[in-house]
Amino acid sequence: MANAIQTINVLGFALNAINQRNQAIANNIANENTPGYQANVVTFENSLASALQNGGTASASVVPEGLASGTNGNNVNLPGEMALEVKTNLENQSVANSINTEFSILSTAING
Repeated sequence: MANAIQTINVLGFALNAINQRNQAIANNIANENTPGYQANVVTFENSLASALQNGGTASASVVPEGLASGTNGNNVNLPGEMALEVKTNLENQSVANSINTEFSILSTAING
């Protein structure tokens, strides 16, 4: 049972971080034409892997994408953002499905 709870907690963290990433992508897309805007990305995978391997707490970080800026100082790459949005939505769906599966297993174990 403790492993199931830990798994649900890890998946919950991942789902929250993925949602933060979706918000950053939406913000980047909304600012595609804003002069001087610098696109951001949310990273959490390395932190999560380290926390799982070595113990400790994982964190999600908002960091600049680091792409080259155009003439107006903006570095949003719309095709790249759209591709990242699709990938992130698939990750979201996968993690949500995993959480549902874990709860289903717990429900079966409790109710028989």
